[in-house]
Amino acid sequence: MRALGCDLGSKTLGLSVSDLSGFLASPYSTIRFQSDDYQNALDQLMPILEKEKITVIVLGLPKHMNGSLGESADRSIYFKEELELRTSIEVVLEDERLSTVAAQKSMLMAEMNRQKRKTSIDQMAATFILQGYLDKMRHKRG
Repeated sequence: MRALGCDLGSKTLGLSVSDLSGFLASPYSTIRFQSDDYQNALDQLMPILEKEKITVIVLGLPKHMNGSLGESADRSIYFKEELELRTSIEVVLEDERLSTVAAQKSMLMAEMNRQKRKTSIDQMAATFILQGYLDKMRHKRG
């Protein structure tokens, strides 16, 4: 299994990939696009799916702390639907609450400078989203 983690924003799509065993998520890259131009983001994403031989896509679903969905969640659901029109790869929505906060704390603890944090935050958030999914799947398998 080779999984791709995605953290979707209004202008960026942070990406992470799993190792072939599906055990560990690592930062991959950040796709940049014009505000809300998700078709462009998809155009840039498609070659990566093929190049990395992705078998499952884990897309962050931003929820409010009370579990309700807002505008950001609608954006992720739309992106998932558009992605499913372009590929037969399974797309899973994964709760991403606090993933960006966890990524920021992790980078601060690693003493990354401000510029490096700014360019890495989307990839790191995608890594936290994907790692959470991988851990959950491993736990289900026992």
